[in-house]
Amino acid sequence: MTEQETGGSRQEGPQDPGRPEDRRGPPTEAEVSDEISREILRIHEESYGKGAERAETLIQGDWVVVILGGLELLPNEAFLVESGHQESVVQVRHHYQQAIQATYTAAVERATGRNVVAFASSTSIDEPSFVSEIFKLE
Repeated sequence: MTEQETGGSRQEGPQDPGRPEDRRGPPTEAEVSDEISREILRIHEESYGKGAERAETLIQGDWVVVILGGLELLPNEAFLVESGHQESVVQVRHHYQQAIQATYTAAVERATGRNVVAFASSTSIDEPSFVSEIFKLE
C-alpha cells in the first residue's frame, strides 16, 4: 500500500523487541568448533550407545577434522579386541561410520553454513584409542 492508501501514514510491522546492542555477529571459529565437537560427540554416543571421553574440532580453510579421543568400546568389541580380532572391530566401525555419514555431515553443515562435499573416517582402537572424522567443505 502507498502512503496515500493508508491515510497518509506509513504502516510498518511490529517493533523489534531486541536492543540493537544485543545483536550478535556471525559465530566465531571457536564457537563453530565447539558446536561441531558437541554435536559429533552426541551423535556418536547416541548411535553407538557408548561415546568417547572428549571431542576436538580443528577447522582449517575448507577442512574440518574432528577427533574423538578416549574411545569407549562396546562389550562385544572389547571381547573381539581381547581375542585378537582388532581389525574386525575397525572394519565394522568403518562401515557404520559410512552409513551414518549423512547425520555427521548435516551437523557440520549446520554449524559452518557450508556444504560438505567429501567425508572420511578412521578408527584406531590401539591405546590411545580415537576416531577421526574428516570433512571437506565446498
